[in-house]
Formats: sequence, structure tokens, C-alpha cells
Amino acid sequence: MWNYADWAALIAALVLAGFLIAGAFALTRPREEVLGHPKGLYMLFFAEMWERFSFYGMRALLTLYLVKHWLYSDGSANLIYGAYGSLVYITPVLGGWLADRYLGQRKAVLFGAILLTAGHFFMAFEGDGSGYQNDPTLNIFWLALAFIIVGSGFLKANISVLVGQLYPRTDVRRDGAYTIFYMGINLGAATGVLIAAYLGETVSWALGFGLAGIGMLLGLIVFIFGKALLRGNGEPPVPAKLKEKVAGVNLEWLLYGVGFAGVAVIWLLIQYQSLVGWLLLSSGIILLLYVLREAFKLDNEARDRVFAMIFFILLMPLFWGLFEQAGGSMNLFTDRFVDRGGIPTTFFQSLNPIIIILLAPLFAVLWQWLGRSGREPSTPAKMGLGIVQMGFAFVVLVWGANNFSISREIEGEMVVLLPVLFLFLFYLLSTTGELCLSPVGLSAMNRLSVKHMASLMMAAFFFGTAGGQYVAGFLGSLMGEGEGGNMTREAALEVYWTMGLVAVGVGFVVVLVSPLVKRLMHLDTLKDDSVDDDMLGQSELGAPDAAGVNTSGEVRT
Repeated sequence: MWNYADWAALIAALVLAGFLIAGAFALTRPREEVLGHPKGLYMLFFAEMWERFSFYGMRALLTLYLVKHWLYSDGSANLIYGAYGSLVYITPVLGGWLADRYLGQRKAVLFGAILLTAGHFFMAFEGDGSGYQNDPTLNIFWLALAFIIVGSGFLKANISVLVGQLYPRTDVRRDGAYTIFYMGINLGAATGVLIAAYLGETVSWALGFGLAGIGMLLGLIVFIFGKALLRGNGEPPVPAKLKEKVAGVNLEWLLYGVGFAGVAVIWLLIQYQSLVGWLLLSSGIILLLYVLREAFKLDNEARDRVFAMIFFILLMPLFWGLFEQAGGSMNLFTDRFVDRGGIPTTFFQSLNPIIIILLAPLFAVLWQWLGRSGREPSTPAKMGLGIVQMGFAFVVLVWGANNFSISREIEGEMVVLLPVLFLFLFYLLSTTGELCLSPVGLSAMNRLSVKHMASLMMAAFFFGTAGGQYVAGFLGSLMGEGEGGNMTREAALEVYWTMGLVAVGVGFVVVLVSPLVKRLMHLDTLKDDSVDDDMLGQSELGAPDAAGVNTSGEVRT
């Protein structure tokens, strides 16, 4: 007899199969374009869809895997999760720079996909289940995370750049192309959770992680065989340079060696999470000082825009520190203290991409409708509203837990459980907050940067996001200081309540000061030549945490 989870996994598999059939049809047509877009778009759609399938399937399992299989305490598991997430967002800075300067986007994506495939397959090595203190297989687990982190750095920063390169900069189809691409991303994220994570949680960890590896391998195959569909885009800026000898080795192979050396460095860092925190803090201060130094070389208006962008960057650790509780502490809270009605814990990780798919087009229409009537909120106001909604997500969750919880007997013990409705409301509010903040912030960074600082500022923006990932792990660890390092319901609700109130307060302050920040943006004098859609930052417009919606109405000159 099948339960709800079995049917949901089957439906997800059928939806995925339907898209694969449609994609095969599109890619095998004799025409250069399908439905008004080059076939290369659909190839990139499927390559990225499989990457997100593997990444989000593994993300939904990671915290549970650390606690239930490797027997880490809740606090330690959250710190590892936060360190992992922060490193995933730091490495794209290096991957994007190497692609822009030497490798080109195609070779960087290909190398990243190879590393990711290896990493996801290494995750399938479970060991004997005796815990992290007794099983040497733990070293393979650390190696798997290192491969995934570095592979994401090469792939994440570059694959969406290839989408933009398929179109002239003034091509009106660009927004539609990124919308199609972002649908593939969230389709992969949702189905990865509903299929790979479900099998990992209910059947075996190795099966879930292994299936994620198979998904990544399929994405790699699609990308290799679809090379011709890129129409020569994404190639090295100076191909001959890659053949130059450095210490007797071709520069290209030396760069790949740098990637593998990075795996070794990350293998060490991920095992000592406090090192990641100090690395983020020290390098963040250095990056901020460097940005300020460069800003004072600019004219007054360009300098003011840098100050506005710094303001946006400083909001990132707060928002993502709260948002990423979903994959960390909230995963554990859902597993133990929510009346799930037999639904697997990991299934709730699919709510975010599903809600994005449903609501992102509505947000795009909303911003354009408000823009035409002159009522569209400014960029900082939208971001403030996003933080307010993120805070309300926690406030509503705690309010529901304090007023509507029910008691059930589980394995002979009475447990107080939160009705699942409030978990749905949490994910709804956090996702609408994301839609107000992330794509809008990325759009602003693209538009406000002077050309020679574009990649630097986008790197700083992602650095703020990386800081948020580490903050998420640290905040999650605070809930694990109770009974033997494990989360208690009371400790979790207390921290969630504090998180929610702080976020709501900060969000309202951001809304209040938004007119001042908007003045620093100098939108009335912004010129088109300050926008570079092929820079490092453009890649992230397709990420699930940067919904990829049409924000063309955001700036009006």
C-alpha cells in the first residue's frame, strides 16, 4: 500500500520524465531555434536542472545524515552545515574569475561538473554506521563535500553566463530565456528533494546520495554532447594562452591542478568549522576595505552607488542566516517537533522551489504593474520588506507552536507537536521574502556597478551571502547547547522567536531609511553602459535563492 510520500515521489518522477521527453524533442529538431529560443538554452536548462537535482537532493539530507548516521550532536551538525554552505558561496568568486580571465565559461562548467559528479558519488560511501569517532570512512565524506564545494565554484558562477551569451545584449528575449532557465533550476531542486532525498531518508543514505550522483552525471553528459549548441560562446578569451607552458605544464592543466589543490584545502577547512568563521571575518574586512578604497577613486555619484551597494551587502548575512535555517535547524525541528502525518521530513525542503515556481511570475507582474502606476517600491524598500517577511515566518511559527500545538504519544512518550499548517506558512513567508530580496538585490548590483568594478561588487554580494550561510550554522548551533548537545523544543522556539523579532525590526528600519539609500543610487543619471550582463554576477540570476524573475522594471531612467 502506497502512502502520500510514495505518490508524491512517483508524480515528481513522471513530471521529470515529461520534461526530459520534451527536452529531447526540442534538442533533436532540425531548426536552430525552438519556441523562439536557440536550442542551446534548452541544453543549458537540462544541464543545470540535473545539477540542482543533485545539489538540493543532497542538501535536504545533509543535516539529518550528520545527526542520524554520523551521530554528530545537533549543534555540531548545524555548524558543519553552515560552514559547507558558506564555502559553496565563496568558491564561485574564484571560479568566475578563472573563467573570465583564462578558461572561458564552457571549460569551467565542464570541469565543475566533473568535480560535482565525483563529489556526489563519494557521498554514497556510508561506512559502517558506527559514528564519526569510530569510522575512517568519514574522510571520504569530507572529501565528497570538498569536491562538491569546489565543483559548485566552477559551475555555479558560469553556467548562467552562457545563457546570456546566446543572445545579443539588447535582445528582448533575454528575460524570457532566464525565466525558462530558472524554471529548470527549481524543477531540479523540487524533484531532487522529492525523489533523491526521499529515497535517502526512507530507504538508504547511499541510495539517495547515489541517485543525486547519477543526476549530476546525466547533466554532465548533456553538457558534453550539447557543446555545438552553444554556438561558440563561452570559449577561452585567449585560447593560445592556455597552451603556454608554466613550469613545463600547459596553463590549462595547471589551472585544473589549482582546482584539485582547492579540493585539498577545502577538505581541511570543512573539518575545522571555526577556521571557516575566522576566514570569512578576516577576508570580509579586507574585501570591504578594498571596495572602499576603490570607491574613493570614483566620481561622486559612482561612489554613492558603491555605498548603496555596501548597504545591500550588509543585509545579506541577516537574511540568509535566517533563511538557511530551513536546511539546518528547521530540518531537525521538523523531524522531531512537527505533526507531519507520515510525510518524510525532507519533503518539506521542496516547498521553497515549488512556491518560487508558482509565485515568481506573479511577483514579476506585480512589480511591472506597480511600476506603470508609479507605486513600485524602491530596491532598498523591497529588500526591507523581504527581511520583514522572513522575520514574520519565524514569528508565525512560534505563535502557532505556543497556541495550537497538540500532544501525541510516540514510542511510548508524549511529544508536543506543531500542526503542519504552520510549517507551510513558514516556508510561504520565507519564500515571498526571498522573492522580494534576492533577485532585486542582484539586479541592483548588476545595474549600479561601474564596469571595471562589476565582478568585484558581485563577489562582495555573494560574500555577504556566504556569511549568511555561516551565521545560519552558528544560530542553529545555539539550539543544540541543551541536553547533550541536542536541540530541545523550548530552546529552538526561544531562538526562533528572537530571530523573528530582530528581523522584523531590522526590516522596518531598512524600509524607513530606504529613501536615503535610494538617493545614493542616483537612478536618474544611471546610463545603460554601466550594465554588463555577462559579468560574474549575471550567473546567479538563475539560482533558486535568486529567483530569476524579470526585474526589468526595477530601474527606470
